[in-house]
Amino acid sequence: MPVSFDEIMSDLRKRIFKPVYFLAGDEPYYIDIITDYIAEKVLGEEEKAFNQVILYGEDTTMASVIEISRRFPMMASHQVVIVKEGQVMKKIEDLALYLEKPLLSTILVFNYKYKSLDKRTKLYKTLNSQGSYFESVKLRDYQVQPWIERYLTTKGIKINPDASAMLTEYLGSDLHKIVNELDKLLITLPPGKPVITTSLIEKNIGISKEYNNFELQKAIGEKNVLKANMIVKYFGDNPGDNPLILTIASLFGYFTKILSYHYLSDKSPNNVAAALKINPFFVKDYQKAASKYSLAKTIRIIKLLRTYDLRFKGFGDAGTEPGELLKELVYLILHI
Repeated sequence: MPVSFDEIMSDLRKRIFKPVYFLAGDEPYYIDIITDYIAEKVLGEEEKAFNQVILYGEDTTMASVIEISRRFPMMASHQVVIVKEGQVMKKIEDLALYLEKPLLSTILVFNYKYKSLDKRTKLYKTLNSQGSYFESVKLRDYQVQPWIERYLTTKGIKINPDASAMLTEYLGSDLHKIVNELDKLLITLPPGKPVITTSLIEKNIGISKEYNNFELQKAIGEKNVLKANMIVKYFGDNPGDNPLILTIASLFGYFTKILSYHYLSDKSPNNVAAALKINPFFVKDYQKAASKYSLAKTIRIIKLLRTYDLRFKGFGDAGTEPGELLKELVYLILHI
């Protein structure tokens, strides 16, 4: 079975090393964290010159990787060999031959980003017995907000639910991008106030706390026509910062959750939060929205969103400006 990120990092901190770390998957963040830790912490600075080698998949072969990995370290306990962009290499399965008798003084780190191994292969099975196979899976949309909150908790920082929802809408699921923006915010936190707010985000990241997809959802959910139209106008005036395709995707996710709410037999707050995969803080917002948009209306809105998504992509539309399309769409949703 693949090992977890926490298991690998726990062993590395205890200086318990595997001869091979095969780091695969479509989320590069964790692959880079493990690779960087090994590159920075296993050897002392004076040992790295002779005992740390970084190779790139386009410029090397599996035969060369194995040959280098079989060398003994010079005046150090270990040799570190890091292969980046390993996913472009040929004869990857030959690594299984090395794993049959790996050199225990070598730590071979193999980056295999955006791909994973076939679980039926000899290499995968050998890695699980002789090395360490890790598969980094991209977060699903509903996992991003809890991830942001956990990341900040580890640093002793709190974030308001509205602020974490705003960041989730704006940043998507790219963990490198999320961490970069969060770290910028941490630097700007006032002394003695370890809480990230929407105002702090607006000031330091440039997301408007009044005009964003999260606030548009909220305005539509409340049937606040004035506020929804103000946000739509702002989006139309700033199309580069507010792509229509992302707004439609955001609204589609929002009304899909409202649809799921209507089908729930148990509408207690805890069950709603678990079923919709949302922060309990927002349950009341979905309850209010569901009271304004019946099951039938919600289904019609979801069909409407699909239609406007196609229109935006050029199907059945003669080139209406994105801002006008959004204006039409939101008007129809509010008056459906």
